Amino acid sequence: MSAERLAAGFLILLCLSVPALHAAPSAPARPNVLFIAVDDLNDYISPLANHPGVRTPNLDRLAKRSVTFANAHCAAPACHPSRLAVMTGVHPAKSGIYVNLFGAHGPRWREESPVLKDAVVLSQHFRNHGYRAVGGGKIFHTLQWTPGDSQNDPAAWDAYRGDPLDPISKDWVRAKFESDEEMGIGPGRPLGPTKLFGAAPLSVPDEKTGDHMVVDWAIGEMRAPQPKPLFLAVGLFRPHIPFEVPQKWFDLHPLSEVKLPVIQADDLTDAHEPDRRKWHKWVVENKQWEKLMQGYLASISYVDHQIGRLLDALDASPLKDNTIIVLWSDHGFHIGEKENWEKFTLWNQATRVPLFIHAPGVSRDGQQTRQPATLTDLYPTLCELAGLPVPAQCDGASLLPQLKTPDAPRSRTSLTSYVFHKEQTASHAVSDARYRFIRYGNDFEELYDLETDPEEFTNRAADPALAEVKARLAKALPANPAASRGKPAKSK
Repeated sequence: MSAERLAAGFLILLCLSVPALHAAPSAPARPNVLFIAVDDLNDYISPLANHPGVRTPNLDRLAKRSVTFANAHCAAPACHPSRLAVMTGVHPAKSGIYVNLFGAHGPRWREESPVLKDAVVLSQHFRNHGYRAVGGGKIFHTLQWTPGDSQNDPAAWDAYRGDPLDPISKDWVRAKFESDEEMGIGPGRPLGPTKLFGAAPLSVPDEKTGDHMVVDWAIGEMRAPQPKPLFLAVGLFRPHIPFEVPQKWFDLHPLSEVKLPVIQADDLTDAHEPDRRKWHKWVVENKQWEKLMQGYLASISYVDHQIGRLLDALDASPLKDNTIIVLWSDHGFHIGEKENWEKFTLWNQATRVPLFIHAPGVSRDGQQTRQPATLTDLYPTLCELAGLPVPAQCDGASLLPQLKTPDAPRSRTSLTSYVFHKEQTASHAVSDARYRFIRYGNDFEELYDLETDPEEFTNRAADPALAEVKARLAKALPANPAASRGKPAKSK
């Protein structure tokens, strides 16, 4: 064979082999995760109930770029059990952690519940699969006024803003309050002389407030070079009490324009007694309802602004097109509905939570679903979206079908569980797309048609017309729920 023919053959082989080297496409980059937790944010926001006068333009922005889960519920209507359920994927009905347990300095929940001893925290699971996991603010339970009392697990993060076991107490200044005499209020104020149950403007600008500083840190993380996919958890503390934010947010909600929630006289004659009824009595007798509502709305507007800053920073970062966004609140919030304040009930007002999920190339953004969801569904959902295995500990189910087809029916109900102050046995509530059924620890039952009675004024548990609905929902209650766990006697 001539040298010319040999050379030609070599060129042909070379041309064939080069494309072969590049034929296999590179694996797509794993999506980043922006994981936003908001404390005590209820359904007043404009994408949900749209309470009169509420101002949440950035949550509207988020709703347009995500799927809104309009029937999402917390696993428990209290900070510690709800957040723990989200971060481990383990429901209180399995762990036995139904209520707040104070005085921890680290992940004492591993001792509080044997089921959780070896549970892998969501951020740790992402770390174990090649992510850089960082967090800031309130992710696990902690409070502004309890320095060092935190259930966070420092080992679950590559880095945490500040002290992971005291993540927010140093960030917040307090407002100046008038004395009770100057305010014209009588004795019996909830939470006593601390004035934590109150509303007053701060004298500092946004830049000196806790959530603003946490968002500043998160923006820095988004701007930094990322050698690995990023799991970024941002915990925002407002609108949790005390309702103290800078004056400009109060100015958005003049007291004369504040609207109170829709209520009904004698609403509780057919309902379970809430733990915070005495709080409501004090508020009404001391004419503080409108002022506290103003403070709550101001705090919502403040935190909405911080959410907008996060969205702006994401859009200006290299992470923009490959980042899952999840925003959730740990539970709802009563501002006098059903004569209750804060949370700690199993009514829709305390258990329904804002939940928004954007998954690039997957979610039908701008749509809303009424299919039920529980926050324990977040762990398996994020795993599936990121291509990670789902740990066996998880009780929830992926929400991917609703992200792809929001109106796709779901066979599972939501499940929220709690132990009331004067009861030892856990109470449980389930919701489908229309109805809500509650069975309390004392065997009292409530059933509501949320389509015709969204305020849950009329308990129809004894209504023969809904007997079939009640029986169907009762089957969704946990068959053998865990006993309530308390503080371990010999905790480290």
